[in-house]
Amino acid sequence: MTESVPALLQAIRASLDLTQTELADRLGVSFASVNRWEGGGNKPQRAPMSRILDLAAEAGVDTAEVGDVPPVAPRRRRGARMDTNTTKPMEQMLWDAACSIRGEKDAAKFKDYLLPLLFLKRLSDVFDDEISRLADEYGDRDVALEIAEADTELLRFYLPPEARWDVISARKPYDWPLDERGRSTAPKDIGEHLTKAVRAAVRYNPTLSGVIDVIDFAAERNGERDINPAKLRGVVEAFSDPRYRLGLADVQPDFLGRAYEYLLRKFAEGSGQSAGEFFTPTEVGFLMARILRPRPGETCHDYACGSGGLLIKLQLVARELDPTSKVPLKMYGQELQAESYAVARMNTIIHDMDVDLQRGDTMINPKFRDTTGGLQRHDIVVANPMWNQPFSAEIFDNDPYDRFTKAGGVTSGRGDWAWLQHTLAVMNDGGRAAVVLDTGAVTRGSGSKNEDKERNIRKWFVDHDYIEGVVLLPENLFYNTTAPGIILILSKRKQAARRGKVIVVNASQRFTKGRPKNYINDADLIELARIYQSGEPVEGELAVVEAADIEGADYNLSPAKWVSKADEVDHREVKDILSDLVALDARGAEINASLVRMLVNL
Repeated sequence: MTESVPALLQAIRASLDLTQTELADRLGVSFASVNRWEGGGNKPQRAPMSRILDLAAEAGVDTAEVGDVPPVAPRRRRGARMDTNTTKPMEQMLWDAACSIRGEKDAAKFKDYLLPLLFLKRLSDVFDDEISRLADEYGDRDVALEIAEADTELLRFYLPPEARWDVISARKPYDWPLDERGRSTAPKDIGEHLTKAVRAAVRYNPTLSGVIDVIDFAAERNGERDINPAKLRGVVEAFSDPRYRLGLADVQPDFLGRAYEYLLRKFAEGSGQSAGEFFTPTEVGFLMARILRPRPGETCHDYACGSGGLLIKLQLVARELDPTSKVPLKMYGQELQAESYAVARMNTIIHDMDVDLQRGDTMINPKFRDTTGGLQRHDIVVANPMWNQPFSAEIFDNDPYDRFTKAGGVTSGRGDWAWLQHTLAVMNDGGRAAVVLDTGAVTRGSGSKNEDKERNIRKWFVDHDYIEGVVLLPENLFYNTTAPGIILILSKRKQAARRGKVIVVNASQRFTKGRPKNYINDADLIELARIYQSGEPVEGELAVVEAADIEGADYNLSPAKWVSKADEVDHREVKDILSDLVALDARGAEINASLVRMLVNL
């Protein structure tokens, strides 16, 4: 009987529509135990085996023929949006998958294995949705598959059978072909299957090269697999949860970026240190896009694009503002980290967006240049570069693009204003930009007796009227820090009413408490964008500050300085408070005297 335990557990889960986590709860064991049993890693003891048999009886699974029971997933209509009340949270699915390989790889390496598989699952679910669309058109799913195989251009991406998720998860059989010598090409285990699957997907879709085929799931070291096949099977099962599809109607537009964000945070928590990256919270990216209001055909650039989320949000907002336009934004992104670059490519592919992505260090080697060798300039620039990043003095001394010395001078120690100087250099004459930075960038050096380089650069930007606005964000939005952060908005062609002024917004109270991080809800996000666009003062939230006043404050641009929050406390004069205290003291003395007289009479 115990030899058939994996098939028995799969049959129970299929019959009762349970995830491994839920099955573990029903059996009174840990998720890891169920994962090991189902993967064939070990066998249950007598007591849990008895509970498994009881559950099999409840599920109507014939244990006598369990070896013949296929692990069939519960049916549901393909392409339909799932009830949000029954949709398994993305975070739980990802964490279940990560737990499946915990101990096999360092936490920081989890995402190298999980994200390509998550992306492949997305491609497979979208493939299923598109086949369903063709089936509705031609009246039969088998006919639709034949048509798609004959003309793969009908689909966003064509997936060969071995790369489809129902085959990978063993929910549908597949007859592997023979090689030229008549030998079966069937993989020995799930690791080999996954490697074959991603390579087959790339053969049919060359644009996926270097995106999902960067990991060999069957790699060995010293005669041992890097990832145990049973552990990989656990990842596949976590992603196979039928309550969480990744089809066209199932997930939010930036779901892959959100997954990346979540994994970065979990890895940082697990290692007790920063994961080394700052993912821009989704709502902050949408706020930046709504403030900038991109128009069809504009060129947009993110020189530290990470997973590509800020560029994607610009396009989504552009479509929202002008839904009839067929002209997309022209988008360009550069990213240093190989893993983030790969995720950016996945993200833009998922959104059917044509983005020119390049790898490299923007500060040292900006990839986007014009025909004369100078920096390519854009209508819109967005970025969330690393905060307070130190740079070598050589970058500033030998800059071939003259980004620094003529734009306020060279700074040192922290590179926030160096990034803003680069931002200005890649904006065209009518360009506008939004950059996320540490709050210290708008205050450091102001009021100092010593000449401060950051303060001097701020002065240059204010004096040249390039700073249109500063938005102070709420605390605890970003995954790698509880610091609030700011959005600094630049413009090379301000509206006439805004010239010589800076709009400062204190949005520090515009948040909804969350665990573990706060967030800005949709209503607050839309309202913040609205009041910024209106430019009218809002008590406790928005002020319009004249350049002369900023100069008088020694170029301190902190919204907390210029926007006073509404105070519910009624402050009184000190002399009035002292008078009341004297009166209360006298009244206390009278009460004490009365008590003494009463006690004496007793």
